[in-house]
Amino acid sequence: MGIFGKTFSEKVQDAIDAINKAGIGIRDLKATINGKVVSLEGLADDHGVKNQVVTEFNRMVKTQNTYDGIRVKEAQAAPAAPTPSPQETIYEVKPGDTLGAIAQSFYGNGSLYMRIFEANKDILSNPDLIKVGQKLKIPKIS
Repeated sequence: MGIFGKTFSEKVQDAIDAINKAGIGIRDLKATINGKVVSLEGLADDHGVKNQVVTEFNRMVKTQNTYDGIRVKEAQAAPAAPTPSPQETIYEVKPGDTLGAIAQSFYGNGSLYMRIFEANKDILSNPDLIKVGQKLKIPKIS
């Protein structure tokens, strides 16, 4: 413990322990700390649990950024990859991607990320929570 209370890593570990003990459907939750940036990993029962874990962690610990590397248990076969219409492209999310970075790449303007979010509301519940391997529809700009 530091002079002024718990250290950042102690706060992170306390939050991880509390969430693991809460019995909300997360297994093997752990965190990797790099400065004030925390990467979360674990296995959630579903996307709702995954979002709840990240929200609860961020409520308990003030980070510079929290990366969501939590996997979701596959209950059934993965849905077929979407078929792009002539007005869209399919993009597979890679490590480190954000909707803003993807918008910058496709549109030349990162602030247009909400176009991508709106086109993918069937698989995204929050524009800040995308995961590696997701296949996103990238609408073309008219």
